[in-house]
Amino acid sequence: MSQPSIPPSLPPPSNGGTTNSPSPCQVRCAGCRLILTVAAGVAEFVCPTCRLPQMLPPELLKNFRPQIPLNHAPPPLPPPPNPNPNLNSSVGSTAPLLLPPPSVQAQGIDPSKMQLPCANCKAILNVPHGLSRFKCPQCDIDLAVDVSKIKQFLPPPPPVEEVNEVAIEVEQDEGEGPPHPDPIVETSSLSAVQPPEPTYDLEIKDEIVQSKALSCLQLETLVYASQRHIQHLPNGDRAGFFIGDGAGVGKGRTIAGLIWENWQHRRRKALWISVGSDLKFDARRDLDDVGATTVEVHALNKLPYGKLDSKSVGIREGVLFSTYSSLIASSERGRSRLSQLVQWCGGRDFDGLVIFDECHKAKNLVPEAGGQPTRTGEAVLELQDKLPEARVVYCSATGASEPRNMGYMVRLGLWGDGALEKGGVGALELVAMDMKARGMFVCRTLSYKGAEFEVVEAPLDPKMMEIYKKAAEFWAEMRVELLTASAFHDEKPASSQLWRLYWASHQRFFRHLCMSAKVPTIVKLAKQALKENKCVVVGLQSTGEARTEEAVTKYGIDLEDFVSGPRELLLKFIEENYPLPEKPEPLPVDEVKELPRKRHSANPDVSFKGRVRKVSKWKAESDEETDVDKESTESDDEFQICDICNGEEDRKKLLKCICCGQLVHPSCLDPPVTDLSEEWTCISCQQKTEEYLQARRVYIEEMTKRYEGAVERKLKIIEIIRSLDLPNNPLDDIIDQLGGPDNVAEITGRRGMLVRASCGKGVTYQARNTKEVTMEMVNMHEKQLFMDDKKLVAIISEAGSAGVSLQADRRALNQRRRVHLTLELPWSADRAIQQFGRTHRSNQASAPEYRYIFVK
Repeated sequence: MSQPSIPPSLPPPSNGGTTNSPSPCQVRCAGCRLILTVAAGVAEFVCPTCRLPQMLPPELLKNFRPQIPLNHAPPPLPPPPNPNPNLNSSVGSTAPLLLPPPSVQAQGIDPSKMQLPCANCKAILNVPHGLSRFKCPQCDIDLAVDVSKIKQFLPPPPPVEEVNEVAIEVEQDEGEGPPHPDPIVETSSLSAVQPPEPTYDLEIKDEIVQSKALSCLQLETLVYASQRHIQHLPNGDRAGFFIGDGAGVGKGRTIAGLIWENWQHRRRKALWISVGSDLKFDARRDLDDVGATTVEVHALNKLPYGKLDSKSVGIREGVLFSTYSSLIASSERGRSRLSQLVQWCGGRDFDGLVIFDECHKAKNLVPEAGGQPTRTGEAVLELQDKLPEARVVYCSATGASEPRNMGYMVRLGLWGDGALEKGGVGALELVAMDMKARGMFVCRTLSYKGAEFEVVEAPLDPKMMEIYKKAAEFWAEMRVELLTASAFHDEKPASSQLWRLYWASHQRFFRHLCMSAKVPTIVKLAKQALKENKCVVVGLQSTGEARTEEAVTKYGIDLEDFVSGPRELLLKFIEENYPLPEKPEPLPVDEVKELPRKRHSANPDVSFKGRVRKVSKWKAESDEETDVDKESTESDDEFQICDICNGEEDRKKLLKCICCGQLVHPSCLDPPVTDLSEEWTCISCQQKTEEYLQARRVYIEEMTKRYEGAVERKLKIIEIIRSLDLPNNPLDDIIDQLGGPDNVAEITGRRGMLVRASCGKGVTYQARNTKEVTMEMVNMHEKQLFMDDKKLVAIISEAGSAGVSLQADRRALNQRRRVHLTLELPWSADRAIQQFGRTHRSNQASAPEYRYIFVK
């Protein structure tokens, strides 16, 4: 016989130590788990719902007293009158408990009603929703429901489920090839759409199935891509195909399979355009995996400008691997890589493959309002226009986040100009469903089954909190200082530019500060993961290379400590953008001498006395002049009148002021002037010139004081910045705390780094590469050291890790579980997906652990 349990929220009522007032008890059924009310004196009973025979648990049997038989029971006493039959409470009454007869069966909970306790007998009653007044069926007391207290007796409402896409596992037809090594899923909306019936027969199918180089899902992609390339768009261009599989599904090997399939059809030229030149080695690996060992891969950046199929270069077939940067490059003579590729392909009749790997790099062909299209987007569009018969393949896990991002995918033939501009994500979903139904699109992603996600808060120690507080106060004070300094500038464009730079630097500064606050937590989690025999991947976006190179240029390659990114950012902002008044220049001696002449030459028609001279504008009626006119003119020019004595004199015997042009007798001056060969200035002009020079000297002196004061304030701010206790560059700090470059693989875009000296004092700037490894191959070398289990920590950035595989690959020596720590998340979700896809990929021995670090 089963024993029920006592419900934790409803303890069994005690009889209070008296034998005259036994109380019923409440237990939970051992079968259906409903709460039952068992009458006093009943030890064995049957659940009315599941019909399971039960007895009271031992803790209730110790106080059990069997009920007196009815034929020996004394006559029952009448119940006392109820002084307040209409008492309002949760369920209220004060009447004594009336014991039910022993034959009353235990009642369960009705889930369709509210369970409220009676205020008198404490029985749990099933009360219909909306009923406000009723009687207790056991003690016959009038009860009322108190709405203000009813919420505590109601179960919490179920959480509202967000209606969203559901990942559904993709069915795999193992008869068409081996299953994918890891579970593959797709969204519920795409799963509801069936692609067209496949009609294309692969030439390499038997070879691939036998070698198991491609899974059945990848073979399906090859079939639909080849089938799509047979079709043409209404404008005559060959139709393209979009591989939208998620990061790590195996798009690279799928592309290699497409190249090998077209190779069997005598299409021996292919263009493979991707984001990094080091991915050329991954392309070589994928081609070897599918059996295309005879297909050569040529890196475009290693080839000269000119004809690639000439005798000197000799590239007549194979895969030409290029980056998007090379696609927009040109030589000093004006030769472009784009025209070089078109010439190698053979022009408009080229029907080989053109693969735009990581094609989201061209998504800004259609910019936002007011923007300009990127050169990369324009180059991708131009290449497709010049090769209309090419078999185009778009390949990206994050091809578009809004409809306009698909503007460069002209070979899909989806829409015209201006269509779906305001459709948003919903329009993209409909477009994706339509593309799959028409056989031009596949989009599967790797299931995150087995992956672990955790959001970790990085606690701020008192030192970091003090740094943050002082930094915030400094930025506020600097804003006031800049407002004061910029008040002397009337140029509004300059002031607007200053505040744009201020807020941009403000944002970057505190972003670096928040990253530095996460460093202790990152180091702690990394060391803990290493103790658990795992390896660590740290993801970030900014490396601080620009600030480091500026510091090395200023202070040299040997420094006392690592460069502080926030400090160098502040110093650069103040040194380059602090508003200084224009520095006044003293008047040169030559300019002082020429000043009177320049001052009056600006308005030569003003006389010494300030009156405007009336200059007659006479014009001869004919070009011929008479002898009489010539003689009269010569006679007028020979004699002039002295402005002091008004006496007429030969012009050669009069002094002329070089400033105002006044003519005087030398003898009329006091003292008289004897040397007529020297330049002469009248007293009035001398006084005016002296007054001007005096005012000019006062102005220059005032402006010099103002300029020197502004320079002094600027230098004082720079001294304050240098005295601030600001954290070091997070990237260098993490590498140093985790054992240095010998233990940490850095896969970023920077060319140099600071390394702590062997003696432990000071740091030295050195290049990341060595004599044995070129700068181009340094990221591939670091990645291989990580995959070979020689380095157990890897730090990746967007610039250096695009397309890199760092998962626990079953083919690699390092099959430890990856712990992915996010020091800095990208600004957009599509870039975050790309970063997380570095450690979660196909053929992995274990799914990664993701730790999202944040500071509050």
